[in-house]
Amino acid sequence: MLVLATGFLVADIIAADLPKLAEPGRLVFAPKGIVLHIGGHPANVSINLVKLGLNPKDICVVGAVGNDVFGDFIENVLKSYNLVVRLHRVKNVGTTKNMILVVKGEDRRFHVDLGASWFLDPDEIISSLKELRPKIAYFATGITGRLDDKLGEVVRKAKALGCMTFVDVIQPYGKGWEYVLPALPHADIFHCNDIELSDIMGEKELTNGIRKVLKLGTKLVLITMGDRGANVANGKILVRQPSYKVDVVDPTGAGDAFCAGVLHHLVTTYGEKLSADLLSKLGKDELSKLLLWAQAVGAIKCTGPGTTTAVSYEGAMSLMKAQCKRLLKETISQRL
Repeated sequence: MLVLATGFLVADIIAADLPKLAEPGRLVFAPKGIVLHIGGHPANVSINLVKLGLNPKDICVVGAVGNDVFGDFIENVLKSYNLVVRLHRVKNVGTTKNMILVVKGEDRRFHVDLGASWFLDPDEIISSLKELRPKIAYFATGITGRLDDKLGEVVRKAKALGCMTFVDVIQPYGKGWEYVLPALPHADIFHCNDIELSDIMGEKELTNGIRKVLKLGTKLVLITMGDRGANVANGKILVRQPSYKVDVVDPTGAGDAFCAGVLHHLVTTYGEKLSADLLSKLGKDELSKLLLWAQAVGAIKCTGPGTTTAVSYEGAMSLMKAQCKRLLKETISQRL
């Protein structure tokens, strides 16, 4: 098994490209309709990896859903991509849902029903890790109550099993950001956005926040900043790159597409040589190329509605070829 992705799985109900939000008692029509898409980082990352060309049988999704039509929807979509699927059906709890409103030219507005993801059992994750022994274990946390509580322990066990560990986060429910700190010494890769980094590390200055994560033991830190670009750092160097320019329809899932791009690049570029030690040794050129591809995947996602709809290897490659000279010219780096 190449990748095991686990964490929250979500049914996304999306109204994109809205002219405005409705005033109380008023009606606004959705010009691009109201659509149901699969969501949640593990699902999005896994589907995007398949769309980028990886073998779906090398990718497993572990999560929890309810005994409802939304749970059926998530299972059917994952299986339609021929992924290995291990879902726990939580009794008397609905599937996690997210109502996403996207006003044209503005960032997304999320409205989340925690649902079954809150009850994802860490023991089931560890059992799958022991059985499948994936090369990479990807964890998406923040609204997975039981997993969040034991995140450090679970990531440590994944590391002990020989997995390269990747921790991804969203704003946590019912707790502070300190829940993620025990996992960082065991996380080979860590991703969040710049606002989340500031909240997690208590550091307003981006570079100082990145240094603090690296000091805890994380090998590779990825910080996305939307249309302001992205950053990647290891113990040697920090690389900052501007964003691609695209016609944004729906940015929902752009961070997940970026993470899929990171994993795809690492796996296809380094193959069997990929290791935590290798991450620590990558230089400016290697890190710049990593960002160039990951950002292309994230940007092409934004050109269509839903979390995975617009992602394709050909689309990302075309975008990268068209704009890579500008991005590389404007890429900056500094020693850490």
